[in-house]
Amino acid sequence: MASYALPHAVADMTGVLDALGIEAAHVVGHDFGAAVAWLTAMLRPDQVSKLVVISVPHPLVPRTMRQNEMAWYQLFFQFTGIAEATIQHDGWAWMRAFSRGNGDLDRWIGDLSRPGALTASLNWYRANLAPRVPGPPPELPPVKAPTLGIWSTGDHYLEGQRMHESGGYVAAPWRYEQISDASHWIPLDAPERLNALLLDWLR
Repeated sequence: MASYALPHAVADMTGVLDALGIEAAHVVGHDFGAAVAWLTAMLRPDQVSKLVVISVPHPLVPRTMRQNEMAWYQLFFQFTGIAEATIQHDGWAWMRAFSRGNGDLDRWIGDLSRPGALTASLNWYRANLAPRVPGPPPELPPVKAPTLGIWSTGDHYLEGQRMHESGGYVAAPWRYEQISDASHWIPLDAPERLNALLLDWLR
């Protein structure tokens, strides 16, 4: 499970850039990909030209009570075995309800039905979002890459205000964009609007 910790994902991504001889790249990430993108920009600033983070705010933005309420499922996912059994029970009924009809659900269920795939997916939460004893936040450098943060009004899992406040952790040009009438799955729900924002920011 420890191999799913975000610093390992950062090392994997920058390792690919190194192997391909790419000195710096535009980095775009959604959901856990956005968490990896934020951390890459902080830990390897020389390799990130511009940054786009979709849905997930900067990790140091304080969590509100509203966000804690929205993220209840992150605690549920910590129960190894119980979470897997509950999610798959009765033809994946829990996941069908949890998705609220959004996203590419049938494809996801097909992928997660492969041996070990569901546990592998939940390990992202277990390695990075397990409850911990309260303490001071980690010391992270500011983001030095120009950054675009995007959030959608139909997101049931992440609060938009925290993305809006993420600009306070960026020591470079910051832009916040909100996409209306899209669920958490912005790339699926609003591909044309998202691509227009990406092309405008990265050109």
